[in-house]
Amino acid sequence: MDQFMHAAIEEAKKGLTEGGIPIGAVLVIDGQIAARGHNRRLQQGSAILHAEMDCLENAGRLEAVKYRQSVLYTTLSPCDMCSGAVLLYKIPEIVIGENKSFRGPEEYLKFRGVKLKVLDNEECIRLMDEFIKLNPLIWNEDIGG
Repeated sequence: MDQFMHAAIEEAKKGLTEGGIPIGAVLVIDGQIAARGHNRRLQQGSAILHAEMDCLENAGRLEAVKYRQSVLYTTLSPCDMCSGAVLLYKIPEIVIGENKSFRGPEEYLKFRGVKLKVLDNEECIRLMDEFIKLNPLIWNEDIGG
């Protein structure tokens, strides 16, 4: 498995151990992890701290050119909000662990020039399947259902 997706999965597991939703993300710039994050909506009582948003927040202020040289790894297909941040900062590529549990606006991202790679990672799928079965109300809240 790719080291960066492995790091995103570790973030997802960290979120789960904190009592949150098991979704993780890492931002990679120049072959190095620049930031990590995981879904912290439950832990922080936040409306917006999806894994990708937490990761970007943890990256802090970056020069615009850095975003354009980055790759975002996320264990789950990004939602509309997170996809909007990708477009805003012109992140050119997203590596997605899985999109079976949830599929965000992937076609729109592609239309806007973002390169997507979906891994269909079994561990990502298993983490989400187990969480959704045990917590359907929390899951529906997280995705705006």
